[in-house]
Amino acid sequence: MSCLHQGYFTTGLDADPELADAIRGELRRQQDGIELIASENIVSRLVLEAQGSVLTNKTVEGAPYRRYYGGAEYADRIESLAVERACRLFGCRFANVQPHSGSNANAGVFLGLLKPGDPILSMNVAAGGHISHGHPATLTGRDYKITQYGVNRETERIDLDELRDLALAARPRMIIAGGSAYPRAIDFSGLRAIADEAGAYLLVDMAHFAGLVATGLHPHPFPHAHVVTTTTYKSLRGARGGVALWNDESLSDRINAGIFPGVQGSVLLHGVAGKAACLGEALRPEFTLYNRATLENARALAEALSEAGLRIVTGGTDTGLMLVDLTPRGVTGDIAAKALERAGLAVNKNLIPFDMQPPEAPSGLRLSSNAGTTRGFGVGEFQTIARWIDRVLRAPDDGREIAAIREEVRKLCAEFPIY
Repeated sequence: MSCLHQGYFTTGLDADPELADAIRGELRRQQDGIELIASENIVSRLVLEAQGSVLTNKTVEGAPYRRYYGGAEYADRIESLAVERACRLFGCRFANVQPHSGSNANAGVFLGLLKPGDPILSMNVAAGGHISHGHPATLTGRDYKITQYGVNRETERIDLDELRDLALAARPRMIIAGGSAYPRAIDFSGLRAIADEAGAYLLVDMAHFAGLVATGLHPHPFPHAHVVTTTTYKSLRGARGGVALWNDESLSDRINAGIFPGVQGSVLLHGVAGKAACLGEALRPEFTLYNRATLENARALAEALSEAGLRIVTGGTDTGLMLVDLTPRGVTGDIAAKALERAGLAVNKNLIPFDMQPPEAPSGLRLSSNAGTTRGFGVGEFQTIARWIDRVLRAPDDGREIAAIREEVRKLCAEFPIY
């Protein structure tokens, strides 16, 4: 063998010490700390191996069995398996598993079903919406005419009467439901009635509650939504990527073309394999047990934080995520998140509805029970986590107290090892 290729097929991470050190450092961070960020979870060894497989070598474009490149026999089998599992899991007729992310899934649907400049009605990021639904900094915000709805000031929940008034005034071509920081179940039937009255498509982005939908623990977007998008990580515990789902065959060519070649090129086939793996896991009975525990744990965490004197936005949660109002503590989300990270608790700062603070230093934190539940934590562990959070927020600059909590976090993590 040429010396140019010596060790090429046999040497692993040790060939790159700097990279190896960073990756192993991230492994230690995950092993020794508690993940409470709603957009994260912990995948199985199966998903890791599928996504880290030789499929990374294969390039394919187009739909299964209609590729532009040869050598796609196994690529077709893998993608078809992911499609079949997605349709079975969510009870729909059609699925596209190629999107590299949830944002790409959304962008592909927009491109396929809308024209540039068409009006869209979506939830404001400040109220819990997602940036890919029309934030001014995104292509969606630039290419379409965006009207945004929020939540009721008193209930902090979606007000369908207000939303209907906005829809009839703006006459959107698409209404988008779902977001990144809305903790309550959504009335999809009511939204579909408004969409029909306004002459709009209804798109549901269920990225943060897809696992609950799959297991019957959250209202199902179908048959009300024209199209549903989701990520495959978060509550699905899988590879990072997106999926688009629908039932109306007349939309198929437009959605598929919107994704490829509309917004992306060749498929990340190793990612599709990771999606197939997690979708297969989600079809197993134990996935329902996981989601039931996720809900129970989230509610236990929210209740314990409330009892400690922190306000939970909307008063609770119907999903695995919640928003915590830090105003009673007189600390902003950026300071709180940094202090909690030093204590081994990974969270993210977040705006709360009608926040008087800027996004860089908002009044809230977004928390989730997803990853901790995957790790094996139960109600007792999440009550303990709530007490740690309370202690940190009472003294975010107390290095000794934070160090003591950090040691307690390590001990708990050692009882629930990963990888």
